[in-house]
Amino acid sequence: MNYRHIYHAGNFADVVKHAILVRIVDYLKRKDKAFRVIDTHAGIGLYDLSSEAAQKTGEWRGGIGRVIGATLEPKAAALLSPYIDAVRAFNPGGGVRHYPGSPKIVRRLLRERDRLTAIELHPQDAAALKREFAGDFQTRVIELDGWLALGAQLPPKEKRGMVVIDPPFEETGEFERIAAKLAKAHRRWPGGVYAVWYPIKDRRAAEVFRDGFRAGAIAKVLDVSVTIRGAGDAPRLDGTGMLIVNPPHPLAAELETVLPELTRVLADGPGAFWQVEELAGETRGIAFEK
Repeated sequence: MNYRHIYHAGNFADVVKHAILVRIVDYLKRKDKAFRVIDTHAGIGLYDLSSEAAQKTGEWRGGIGRVIGATLEPKAAALLSPYIDAVRAFNPGGGVRHYPGSPKIVRRLLRERDRLTAIELHPQDAAALKREFAGDFQTRVIELDGWLALGAQLPPKEKRGMVVIDPPFEETGEFERIAAKLAKAHRRWPGGVYAVWYPIKDRRAAEVFRDGFRAGAIAKVLDVSVTIRGAGDAPRLDGTGMLIVNPPHPLAAELETVLPELTRVLADGPGAFWQVEELAGETRGIAFEK
């Protein structure tokens, strides 16, 4: 309840996370049938990077601040363009003063027949989110514990779609809770795509988390990570990961095009690398270091 994403909005982890989400939404749109996106920890939707809180950390400067004007390899640029265009749409005067969170990015990409359910527990943030989507009949904002939503909201009536799980990791045992809640949600809706963000701060804990899915009961799991620097003496957020259940077929190949460029732009020292690995399914893994 204490976590406020404004301090971290637009940082390198947001960039990687949102670039992946955009590719999944693009895949869902390739079929005419409607789909729903359920965002379990949605935040406030739109973040003012000129605010005192955002300026206090300045994390966005090492994230979207680098990417927005970067020269990228053409194939990677084409895959990233829906994400970059979404950010620019909220900054019509140029630059990056406002950064859209996942519900605003997803909503911009939806067709008229698609729906978004945005869930936020923090009372002030939930109120702000409701204001952002006031009058939007395609979006439902719910003030609720996102973990409870995995039971109450699944399966959606559309039977197609994605669940975005982006917890704040402010409590101990968050990795274990994700694994348990995700397993339960998958049993309720085995055909849904689940995109689960996790931090790479305690590297051993992150690897144990991955190991659980290598030996788990979920049949199709893709793990994606970007680490912007080598490990230091003190724990800090060195990388960002996303676990994707039922990943779209083209996603791994697309990310193998996108991630080298993002890692190059976002790197904050030696030891930066990216990785795409199927934890369950056909075995494949690839990693590169900078």
